[in-house]
Amino acid sequence: MPAHTIAQIAAALGAEAHGDTDLSVTGAAEPQSAGPDDLALAMDPKYADGLAAGQARAALLWPGADWQALGLKAAITVGRARMALSGLTRMLDAGPDLADGVHPTAIVGEGAKIGDGAAIGPFVVIGRDARIGARARIDSHASVGAGTVIGDDALLHAGVRIGAQVRIGDRFIAQPGAVVGADGFSYVTPEKSRAEAARETMAGENDAEAQAWVRIHSLGAVVLGDDIEIGANACIDAGTIRPTTIGSGTKIDNQVHVAHNCTVGRDCLFAAQVGIAGSVTIGDNVIFGGKVGVVDNIFVGNGVVAGGGTNILSNVPEGRVVMGYPAVKMDTHVEMYKALRRLPRLATEVAALKNSVSKPDVTD
Repeated sequence: MPAHTIAQIAAALGAEAHGDTDLSVTGAAEPQSAGPDDLALAMDPKYADGLAAGQARAALLWPGADWQALGLKAAITVGRARMALSGLTRMLDAGPDLADGVHPTAIVGEGAKIGDGAAIGPFVVIGRDARIGARARIDSHASVGAGTVIGDDALLHAGVRIGAQVRIGDRFIAQPGAVVGADGFSYVTPEKSRAEAARETMAGENDAEAQAWVRIHSLGAVVLGDDIEIGANACIDAGTIRPTTIGSGTKIDNQVHVAHNCTVGRDCLFAAQVGIAGSVTIGDNVIFGGKVGVVDNIFVGNGVVAGGGTNILSNVPEGRVVMGYPAVKMDTHVEMYKALRRLPRLATEVAALKNSVSKPDVTD
């Protein structure tokens, strides 16, 4: 891994360097496990004791830290620790080891165009008339469908699958196994199905006859903005007629599913195992915790936050913070949970009152 001086790292982070700023490091580590060539990460005083257990000569520290008293030769002091961590990891992450150009085992379809400085790895397949932007890196066994356009500085890790006619902006990142542009889960029956009948009547039972399912094909593809990241084994389905769209800056975690015809805004954040059903409209800056589920054909407004495990069954207005199943305001959910925990005690008290009423004391 390339070495970086303390001065170089501090300049990249916009932070203040102290001590021997020409000292070089090749990696980062937690304080107690840091070696002499690592930059120890101790951005909070609670991590200071770990420095003595490790061998670091330099560390990333909190503002005002006495780096000399900590036995260090150099230090960088930062304010917002996680922002500093973002810049540092960006510097140290070399990404996949791919040589520029097209690997001999890769297959590039007729009419496809590869941008300047791009690196196409082993056994990659790029479809007919696809366009790959400048400096894009596509790791082994990935595939890009016919007519798809991917912008500059994209990074597709091993095994990524991009379908046909997809449009992707600049600086796209897809982790291993991600799929963009698979067919949507869309089927119909010749007559009204049991599911449709149940949804209309909200009845516990219905008498509709069993029927075979007929596929509705996906013609709409997917359109992604700039600076979008998709986690491992995440799936974004193609639209039926119009494309499924995701706005610039949105980040999607592992095993997330965005179904056909969805419209997702800018700078959203979806944690692992979020499932969004078809034809949902989601605003900008929406945050979903892990395992959030969203029913089809509703909208979620700008700035909504849904806590982990929430199931959203109806429209959510802008700015609301929700939790639970079904989703309600977070403070309401907390009160409901408190009440639920009190139920056993309440049941005992009610039983005692009932007993006292049914069997009153008899006095002379």
